Amino acid sequence: MDSSSSSPSPLIHPLTSPIPVDLFVSKKRFKSKSQIQRRLVLLDANNNPLIFIDRNTKGGWEGFGSGGELIFKVEKKFASKLWKGEIELDVYQVSSGGAASAAAAKDAGDVIKVKGSPFHRSCTIYRGNSIMAQTSLLYKLGKLTTGRRKFRVTMFPGLVDQALIVSLIVIFFDR
Repeated sequence: MDSSSSSPSPLIHPLTSPIPVDLFVSKKRFKSKSQIQRRLVLLDANNNPLIFIDRNTKGGWEGFGSGGELIFKVEKKFASKLWKGEIELDVYQVSSGGAASAAAAKDAGDVIKVKGSPFHRSCTIYRGNSIMAQTSLLYKLGKLTTGRRKFRVTMFPGLVDQALIVSLIVIFFDR
């Protein structure tokens, strides 16, 4: 019997969790000598690229997998009912159909919404009426415990992909 088939390989990046998961984020800006940065890269713990995030010319973003396949499209929603400083993003996931499936998801109403305030480091990610993830500043007994560059992300059970959630948070807080 082959020893490689008898021992199961450990799961390095679980896609879902049966309990809420808290991540602590520290925002650091990468310095570059080029004038305009239009591409962000989300890396795993081994510095392997997970998702490439490109800003398009219309003010939206597109997420690509490490193989170059389109994963999602993000559009910034402008609404007069939003409070000053609030942002709302509409996210359309793309299946194997590429851009056509993003348009189909848009028409079908299968949209992930990201709403919140970058200034307060708070946003909520929804799919339908279900909360997928939330961010908040770190508080202790009513006092802010850390600076504005550190905050918490709580991912709730049943979400699609944790890398997708993290990339949406990177897009939301990108300036």
